[in-house]
Amino acid sequence: MASLKQIIDDFEYLDEWEDRYRYVIELGKALPDLPDHQKTAENKVQGCASQVWLVSHLGDGSADPVMTFEGDSDAHIVRGLVAIVLAVYSGRTASQIAATDAIEIFDRIGLVEHLSSQRANGLRSMVKRIREEARIRVAA
Repeated sequence: MASLKQIIDDFEYLDEWEDRYRYVIELGKALPDLPDHQKTAENKVQGCASQVWLVSHLGDGSADPVMTFEGDSDAHIVRGLVAIVLAVYSGRTASQIAATDAIEIFDRIGLVEHLSSQRANGLRSMVKRIREEARIRVAA
């Protein structure tokens, strides 16, 4: 899976939005499939027009655990957005996740303005869910 730095660098290199959309789709294709048994109502992200599932894992039982995430979607572009969201958050501590707004990163690379309102809302729902899970872990 591509690192966040690599994704940002690649976006800066690609001038045309068609190329950027193709890149987002490629990121989604590179995302490992989520097993069917994890595509449950509990893991489904509410507020997304497409079906999106997120699964979180805690690295340890510390007060500020490292969290990793898996995700999937039934739509190609949304699956690519999931891959970017996972690059932003997976492998970071709960406090880092709670303090990081991925939407700012999507804005910085100019992606939010090129998403449909439904996809932008779905993206915000993914980010909100991950950050809320992290806040719960920090507060526990």
